[in-house]
Amino acid sequence: MDREEVRDLLHRVSAGTSGVEEALGELVAGPLAGRGDGDGIKDLGFARLDTHRALRTGDPEVVYGAGKKTAHIVTLLQELVRQPGRRTALATRLSDEALDAVSRVFAGDAGSDVRTEVRIDREARCAALGEPPSVRGRVVVVTAGTTDEPVAREAAFVAREFGCSAELVRDVGVAGIHRLLAVRDRLDAADCLVVVAGMDGALPSVVSGLVAVPVVAVPTSVGYGACFGGIAPLLTMLNSCGPGVLVCNIDNGFGAAVAAARMTRRMVRRDTGRPIPVGS
Repeated sequence: MDREEVRDLLHRVSAGTSGVEEALGELVAGPLAGRGDGDGIKDLGFARLDTHRALRTGDPEVVYGAGKKTAHIVTLLQELVRQPGRRTALATRLSDEALDAVSRVFAGDAGSDVRTEVRIDREARCAALGEPPSVRGRVVVVTAGTTDEPVAREAAFVAREFGCSAELVRDVGVAGIHRLLAVRDRLDAADCLVVVAGMDGALPSVVSGLVAVPVVAVPTSVGYGACFGGIAPLLTMLNSCGPGVLVCNIDNGFGAAVAAARMTRRMVRRDTGRPIPVGS
């Protein structure tokens, strides 16, 4: 939609000829026509940036940093920060060089015209820019072992930037199952669980049998030869006999966090009985 179309829409709402929900639907659907630059798309030459994701889904736009040039990552984030609204700009799988550049440019040390709050987790290899979102719901990220930490940290970081509180419960794998039983109450208090495990990948099945909470399972590439880079725990999780286990790709803490955050945001408010709208 262009400015004139938005202005006409606002006049119709003001005059009472269009309802609020009808107008919101038009705003959400507008850029799906894909007419070009300025209509939900920013063409940067090397990338066509989606500037409309927050309105469609309630989620921030995310830059996947692996394989991208540092200069391109910085340019993409600069364009996202310049967009109207208060949505976070997020980047994942950043190299040390990219993390340093993001910190330098957006913290105000590099002569950039874009200044904003910067949040970085070097172990998660993630960065977020802008005002943190308001928090609704609680995601708990559970790891089987300490070598699962980078994937778990990515999941926790992303869940926070997608509007949930996120807590890490570390090193409670099935080889010492008493550790898991000791934190059952913390798991049961979550709105959604992200369970991260390599090796045999058994932890999500056990967790799903202990609590009545949705479980998003993430296999990691941690393990010896027959782990096959995470394929063994992936197959274990896909064949789980535990109810309510959803499985993401190997090492995909980002995808698990987005799924968990979306489920959590859509949960019914206990005080009003009304669902929480996406993006509210």
